[in-house]
Amino acid sequence: QGLVPLSESTKDVGCCTQEDLRVDGRGCDDYRCVEVETDVVSNTSGSARVKLGHTDILVGVKAEMGTPKLEKPNEGYLEFFVDCSASAAPEFEGRGGDDLGTEIANTLYRIFNNKSSIDLKSLCISPREHCWVLYVDVLLLECGGNLFDAISIAVKAALFNTRIPRVRVLEDEEGSKDIELSDDPYDCIQLSVENVPCIVTLCKIGYRHVVDATLQEEACSLASLLVSVTSKGVVTCVRKVGKGSLDPESIFEMLETGKRVGKVLHASLQSILHKEESLGPKRQKVGFLG
Repeated sequence: QGLVPLSESTKDVGCCTQEDLRVDGRGCDDYRCVEVETDVVSNTSGSARVKLGHTDILVGVKAEMGTPKLEKPNEGYLEFFVDCSASAAPEFEGRGGDDLGTEIANTLYRIFNNKSSIDLKSLCISPREHCWVLYVDVLLLECGGNLFDAISIAVKAALFNTRIPRVRVLEDEEGSKDIELSDDPYDCIQLSVENVPCIVTLCKIGYRHVVDATLQEEACSLASLLVSVTSKGVVTCVRKVGKGSLDPESIFEMLETGKRVGKVLHASLQSILHKEESLGPKRQKVGFLG
């Protein structure tokens, strides 16, 4: 008696979106409540945990010294690793989790593959010789829909929380260089994340599109658009996922929605991050196991 046929449930979701009202009471452009906490893992240079509905993401950033890439001798770089916990969703067991992890990592590389996201030159210590490499580890603890948005929020929050030790390059009379790291834990570099984009995923359901889709809404959608947006509303990357098709008019509308929603998302996130940072040691930590 409590079961609804798939065709009926899909139709219900479609009807709800026509009236800008979804099953959980949100409008088409509304996010669920987002919980953000930084500095949750002690042995990292920066970390953050983000809960978006039932989606739970943990990101840790580790700064290590490396050698600049040949094609960019005066820049540092980022490396992304994504681990899909088998307990997060049944489909993550075996190859399913590996494939999704690779897909997410490749998407992160794409949205950070421009000079404006992070000032990579600030990560260079000595051109062609030494630079900082930021290893960004993403762990999917629970999957409740809208993974890409939650991960991009967590990555931005973790990079905001990242502190890199200040380095001095000392050169002796013979020309050999020696690197000296500051002993003072407060003498460090903080990354500027103002231009780091966030992903806004728009799922097409019926004639409308929704942001922050739940698992049930994602099951009703045949095509989605991932829009990478900066805090100023600049689109840096667009990717279409799903087997369905999108007409040009829908794509244009979805891009405009992505830009508008993305700017609001950035403003809220920046406000929370600065507020949390201003509390300093006084802030109450929930922590990774909280």
